[in-house]
Amino acid sequence: MTHRRLRTADGVSGKTLNAAREEIIMEKKPFVTREKLEEIAAKIPTPFYIYDEEGLRENIREINKAFSWNPGFREYFAVKAEPNPVILSLLLEEGCGCDCSSMTELVMAKAVGCDGEHIMFSSNDTPDEEYVYADKIGAIVNLDDFTMIESYAKAVGKFPKTMCCRYNPGGIFKVSNGIMDTPGDAKYGMTTSQLFDAFRILKENGVENFGIHSFLVSNAVTNEYYPMLAKLLFELAVEVQRETGVHITFINLSGGIGIPYKPGQEKNDIMLIGEGVRKAYEDVLVPAGMGDIAIYTEMGRYVTGPYGALVTRAIHEKHTYKEYIGVDACAVNLMRPAMYGAYHHITVMGKENAPLTNMYDITGSLCENNDKFAIDRMLPKINMGDLLYIHDTGAHGFAMGYNYNGKLKSAEVLLHPDGTFEEIRRAERAEDYFATFSNLPIYEKLLSELH
Repeated sequence: MTHRRLRTADGVSGKTLNAAREEIIMEKKPFVTREKLEEIAAKIPTPFYIYDEEGLRENIREINKAFSWNPGFREYFAVKAEPNPVILSLLLEEGCGCDCSSMTELVMAKAVGCDGEHIMFSSNDTPDEEYVYADKIGAIVNLDDFTMIESYAKAVGKFPKTMCCRYNPGGIFKVSNGIMDTPGDAKYGMTTSQLFDAFRILKENGVENFGIHSFLVSNAVTNEYYPMLAKLLFELAVEVQRETGVHITFINLSGGIGIPYKPGQEKNDIMLIGEGVRKAYEDVLVPAGMGDIAIYTEMGRYVTGPYGALVTRAIHEKHTYKEYIGVDACAVNLMRPAMYGAYHHITVMGKENAPLTNMYDITGSLCENNDKFAIDRMLPKINMGDLLYIHDTGAHGFAMGYNYNGKLKSAEVLLHPDGTFEEIRRAERAEDYFATFSNLPIYEKLLSELH
């Protein structure tokens, strides 16, 4: 693991990565100072997302190190987590591929230089034209459903040499501390018998190399998940190869490795996770003569989640039955708290060490009562104009944005290791919102109202 020093407004602190990055994640300390955020906000108005380039690179390097025992290992970054070409290019430089789930994501991956088997196309309910494009660029197609074999054949007219099938074991999935999830309730993947039949049919139609993919749990903050999933899939692979004669060349553990959203919550130990998968590999696959299988992962949340933040400014306060602080961001910018009741830690910049004296609901301006980033949250006294840093929004933050109430999506900013910053996506404008209207006279009138 490399040792970087934390940046401050005027230089660096004395803490190296070993202590400092763990401290940032577990104690929820911003990776950027208030002074730097004010500098950015002077050029790029709030709200905006900010990402830590150095943190992202170091995290990918750590993942690659944890699985370096497997020569074929590749992290296919889940594009859905943070679909920005600059971020994708950065991750590609560190050896990542792209996990795509739609035509748009496939096009974006191809545009930044990712193609062929560096793209995994894991979709469901897939339109024919997306299979055609995936075949054109040479992506590995991961079939979600048995019926998609016929759909793919009709759409493309032939099968590639390499294909993958998504597996759903059904039932419930447990680790030592209890039930993690219920795969049987999920819409994804094939049953065991369907998987065997799918491989037989694909083999008969010229497919030579096969992969098994499975996603059973979301945001697992436990070191047990990947090793247990790996053992399950390794045992399945041995049985599949023995019974069908297909050549299993890779096993994709997909995503699901989570991050600690709350202060003090212990983060996953990726080195321990990698070692757990290695042990299962050597216990199951190597004795079966299958020690050449590559391991793939798709850790979108784990890769970018802790290294992105939503920065917003306090613009209004309300005193009724509760104390409210209104900010210039809303659920359009970050919908996870409204949609899932998800917790995101909040730091009032410049008041990191101030006592938590006030209980607030932190709200946006949507016409929805669930448009709240925090409910009954103890925070320092907030003054109008204060910058609020909403932690751990680097995955499924900006990506899940929408335009309800005519609200517009925010800008995205990349913070470079030398302290400089780059706007990697401008904020939406009203012109963007109006651009898809088909009635030209109305569109022109709307533009005239803006100008």
